[in-house]
Amino acid sequence: MRPRDRLLAAVVAVLWGVNFLAIHFGLTHFPPMLLACLRFTLIAIPTILFVPRPAVPLRWFLGYGVGFGTLQFVFLFVAMNVGMPTGLASLVLQSSAPLTVVLGVLLLRERPSRRQVVGIGAAALGLAAIAAAQSQSAALVPVLLTLMAGLSWAVGNLCARLAAPPEPMHLTLWACVVPVVPLLVLSLLTEGPAADLEALRTVFTPSGLVGLGAVVYLVVFATIIGSGIWTALMRRYEAGVVAPNSMLVPIVGMSSAALVLGERPGIVELVAGAVVVGGVLLGSARPAGQAGTAGEPAVVPAPPTERTALSRN
Repeated sequence: MRPRDRLLAAVVAVLWGVNFLAIHFGLTHFPPMLLACLRFTLIAIPTILFVPRPAVPLRWFLGYGVGFGTLQFVFLFVAMNVGMPTGLASLVLQSSAPLTVVLGVLLLRERPSRRQVVGIGAAALGLAAIAAAQSQSAALVPVLLTLMAGLSWAVGNLCARLAAPPEPMHLTLWACVVPVVPLLVLSLLTEGPAADLEALRTVFTPSGLVGLGAVVYLVVFATIIGSGIWTALMRRYEAGVVAPNSMLVPIVGMSSAALVLGERPGIVELVAGAVVVGGVLLGSARPAGQAGTAGEPAVVPAPPTERTALSRN
């Protein structure tokens, strides 16, 4: 990659890493389902008006929207709302990359390389160590919920791969249309109309402005700017060249959480985190001679916004 494009990839990693801080602050005002619904609604409206719907089979389009858009953010936002540390969430969500490879083997009969098998095994051991460490402080459930978010993202990745969209960014944006109604229904059923209306009514109070700023960051910086740059890079270079830059996301996420929120992961989490990052890099790599071509949907992390191009988140 040219130096300018390396810098752009680093900028995206920063935007996506800080994305987890935005989620944290958004959850201080909005219930988790409502926060996710607002995020997708603000993207869905201009998408429907101005972006052509991707010419892909409906089942893979819906599968991507449900896996990547709906379930990933249900599990992630709830996990962070019930105690998942912000920095650790940015790391554990990287499980989506090796899980994508595993699902490809189980469902698509793909044959992983030896390097991928080693990488997946290392990432699994690292995640198991993190889960064991968190279970000592009664925080295992948030970790498991975040792993479910990673699995949902992996399912969405497979659907995106099978959809093979001619314009990946169009698929990513239209995937934001699918979660709006399910998230609204879930919010009304689990959080209640009263809680949703109160959060919206007080949005221009001091605490509400923090939540509103978080929504703006999730939509504008993490999704539109971050995903737009990422998609441009994916069209310019092979997937294997661009995708490893997403491993900067948990580094930024954990560092920013430490600086802003004072989170201090233990030595076990730090060592296990390094193992996970290394394992994801290996597990996400393709065999020699099978690198993705420019414009191919990404199947390795990038965040909740969005790593197929969105997010990551």
